[in-house]
Amino acid sequence: MRVKPSSRGCCWWFLVVVTLALVYDAIVYTVQKKTEKSEGAAPITGPPGAIEKKYADALKIAMQFFDIQRSGELGYSNKFSWRGDSTLTDGSQAKLDLSKGMYDAGDLMKFGFPMAFTATVLSWAILEYGGQMAVVNQLDPAQDSLKWITDYLINAHPEENVLYVQVGDPEIDHGCWERPEVMSEKRPLTQINTSSPGTEVAAETAAALASASLVFKSDSRYSSALLKHAKELFTFADKYRGSYSESIPEVSTYYNSTGYGDELLWAASWLYHATGDKSYLQYVTGKNGEVFAQWGSATWFSWDNKLAGTQVLLSRLTFFGNKDTSNSGLQMYRKTAEAVMCSLIPDSPTATQSRTDSGLIWVSEWNALQHPVASAFLASLYSDYMRSSGTAKLSCNGYSYKPSDLRKFAKSQADYVLGNNPMKMSFLVGYGENYPQYVHHRGASIPADAKTGCKDGWTWLERKEPNPNVATGALVGGPFLNETFVDDRNNSMQAEPTTYNGAVIVGLLSGLVTTSSAVPSFT
Repeated sequence: MRVKPSSRGCCWWFLVVVTLALVYDAIVYTVQKKTEKSEGAAPITGPPGAIEKKYADALKIAMQFFDIQRSGELGYSNKFSWRGDSTLTDGSQAKLDLSKGMYDAGDLMKFGFPMAFTATVLSWAILEYGGQMAVVNQLDPAQDSLKWITDYLINAHPEENVLYVQVGDPEIDHGCWERPEVMSEKRPLTQINTSSPGTEVAAETAAALASASLVFKSDSRYSSALLKHAKELFTFADKYRGSYSESIPEVSTYYNSTGYGDELLWAASWLYHATGDKSYLQYVTGKNGEVFAQWGSATWFSWDNKLAGTQVLLSRLTFFGNKDTSNSGLQMYRKTAEAVMCSLIPDSPTATQSRTDSGLIWVSEWNALQHPVASAFLASLYSDYMRSSGTAKLSCNGYSYKPSDLRKFAKSQADYVLGNNPMKMSFLVGYGENYPQYVHHRGASIPADAKTGCKDGWTWLERKEPNPNVATGALVGGPFLNETFVDDRNNSMQAEPTTYNGAVIVGLLSGLVTTSSAVPSFT
């Protein structure tokens, strides 16, 4: 809802009408303020509200995709009969145990950059919405999945200035169509170091471990280890600046970085939350903020660009009485976060036009759902920051919006994903009655008892029948701009899920799973 500023006439003979209009406006303003307060402008206290079954059911489904993507020795954690142990010797050539972690998408690669982003977002969701997750028995699964990744990331950082950022050869991997359990091809390791730096991936890994150190704070030993690695990786990232896309050109085909400044700010922001060390806050609000933050410009939140996430995360400090809220740099992050929110609300005067006719945020034809879901997650967070702090309105070029307007937007994107769209299709596999049957996913497309290897497995990609295994919880790429979707195993543009998509949909659904959310303190 928006409220347009009143205007007044200037002709003397119109004075009476104007006076009546002003009186009317005053009455409306008073009523509006009372309404805003009754709708949640006052601080929220107490436990989460009533469970919203639709989102609770979807969250339980979405969480399962992390189990499907696990590598290593699954043991008791294996919840799917068609999954088993895999890549048990990953890292052995460097005398490291890199067997854990998660496969990136429908392939069998371990790409450190998006995997670390997955962990950071999952940590953020747990920190903000762990109470809501617990209400529907999803907090333990979320923490378990997060630890599966952070165990891997710790092992991938054997020295202060060395980080292994990739396991597997993309050309070899993409030349095969096989189950991970039978994979026998070489799994080379790729590292960054002082002579081949990778600032963005080192900083993103620092962000992942710093945020996770807060999640696992009750386990002081593990939390301390996470924080130690996070600090070392941030120092490495900042001291030896250079893009990993330049150091390792072959990665640019798959996860090309468009810059590392956003990851440096993102990592320092998480380290400030994890440590309280003001040097990290000074890092993001001083010269580095001026150079990298793009203050005043709304951007999209994704595995490649963390600026919008950083702005929302740092605005948290201004909502909840941080001692440094007068910091001008911090205020610039808050103002930029507000610009992001204003761009998302559909009837805002600064609303983005990057939407489908049905209102889905649409930025890229490849993995189209990442941006709307990530945007909705940020909107849910910002709405709850406003409500929890008693902030009644958000101003967008003179128009006023309430926290409920942001939540309405977040729900619209979630509902689209879950089937409220022109295709009447759920893009979350396993949710509803109509969801993709031909997901571009090796393990899901081949029966567990099939005797196939690298090359003969391609017959399963080409089969006309639906996948024999359901990739439960997979958030596929999503629709084209014209709101069509081709359910075809060969259509990796639309039908391939990713682990980081899993993180943002879990974050969004966790924020919506109950009717009200009071965000807690991280510390």
